Amino acid sequence: MAHIHEKIDFTASVFVVRDHRVLLVHHRKLNQWLPVGGHIELDETPEDAAVRETLEESGLVVELLGERPPTSGDGTRALITPRFMDIHRINDNHEHIGLIYWAKPRSGTTTLAAAEHWDIRWCAAADLDALIPPIRSAVKWYALKALEEIL
Repeated sequence: MAHIHEKIDFTASVFVVRDHRVLLVHHRKLNQWLPVGGHIELDETPEDAAVRETLEESGLVVELLGERPPTSGDGTRALITPRFMDIHRINDNHEHIGLIYWAKPRSGTTTLAAAEHWDIRWCAAADLDALIPPIRSAVKWYALKALEEIL
């Protein structure tokens, strides 16, 4: 999707866990193993973006995991809190503020989005070090943390 701002965008990344395995995609453009995810559009919430991107990139409908505070009402809608957030540089002039979610699949069949990814794979913790190209340390840390926390 197009960038909302020339200097910074918000993104949603989703570490989907099933049967002690985490879902990762080998991104074509970046040539990296990443969770599913992408830009949060102007007309959607971070939750909506996380669910939409997961469906588009994997064929799975997911349930986001996390706490939703009991504060909805009178013009306020509480959202599920991301498990983590980060900021990462895309190039010399652009950064992403990443909202990082944990999720479980609810329905669907894992499907490769061939226009965006070379591969899609369910990985156990022991599989992460064997990925080619090697998984980035931050992505590996999040993947291991998701596997640890989602039983």
